[in-house]
Amino acid sequence: MINRRDVITLLGGAATWPLVARAQQAAMPVVGFLSGRSPGSDAHLVEGFRRGLRKNGFTESQNVALEFRWADGRLDRLPAMAGELIERKVAVLFAGAADVAAGALRVASAIVPVVFATGSDPVETGLVASFNRPGGNLTGVTVITNTLWPKRIEILRELLPTTPLIALLVNPTNLAHLSATRELNDATRKLGQEVLILPASVEADFETIFAALVEKRASALVVSDDALFTNRRDVLAALAARHAVPAIYGRRDFAIAGGLMSYGASPLDQYYQSGAYVGRILRGAKPADLPFLLPTKFELTLNLRTAKALGLTVPDTLLARADEVIE
Repeated sequence: MINRRDVITLLGGAATWPLVARAQQAAMPVVGFLSGRSPGSDAHLVEGFRRGLRKNGFTESQNVALEFRWADGRLDRLPAMAGELIERKVAVLFAGAADVAAGALRVASAIVPVVFATGSDPVETGLVASFNRPGGNLTGVTVITNTLWPKRIEILRELLPTTPLIALLVNPTNLAHLSATRELNDATRKLGQEVLILPASVEADFETIFAALVEKRASALVVSDDALFTNRRDVLAALAARHAVPAIYGRRDFAIAGGLMSYGASPLDQYYQSGAYVGRILRGAKPADLPFLLPTKFELTLNLRTAKALGLTVPDTLLARADEVIE
């Protein structure tokens, strides 16, 4: 039978925490919060998570403690960070980077209940048995539905009716890139649309992929959902502007950073639902009995400043459907 020390060893080791921290834990349950992104970009998501906890009667510093670990885009650090949180003897582990830390989460779930937010199909990646009955010791929320990629292509083609070649930016170290590539190909095949797959696993790849995009004369770019891309959204938006490439992203943060537009499930709602699930587990619910949740809220954000800089006129029909327009 696997024990806590075995788990920590498998996850890459962990720090020894001060005795005072253990004394604080004895007073209230500790929730581990693991993310591949950074606190600066995700402050609003953390607040959404806290709201979910409060829905179930848990308020940070009053009757629950949050222990954060941020990888800041350095995704190779996630397994060791998960190990640190296990060493901290957290009551529940929340992971906002499931697609790049799946192995670590499987190991962690042998010791502690795990709630995770993912950008891929958790059944396909083997993290849960089914959406309705996850089984094991993991459950969570996904931002992916089978309508998401066709909708992104529809929006892109509405703005750019003539797009001979569309490029898709993926991170090959992220399990979600497999479903993203498949679903985008399925959506574009029906339209006779050509797709160019561009892989980038570190920031140093960005210049190369944009050079390839220009060389192949791709007329638009779709950026898949990934912690690396989100953390470096300013860089990606600047490169798209420099090369005059219209791009659609999965998160509103990109449009705020100067990207042309974004369409995707609401990450704020995803983190709220995750916090609510953590609260239910703290109250005694078992992850195996909590259905894996699909997104219910979607957001379309348009940046008209960027559209103007690219020489694009946004159709009134698209403007009318936007949840947010950046003038």
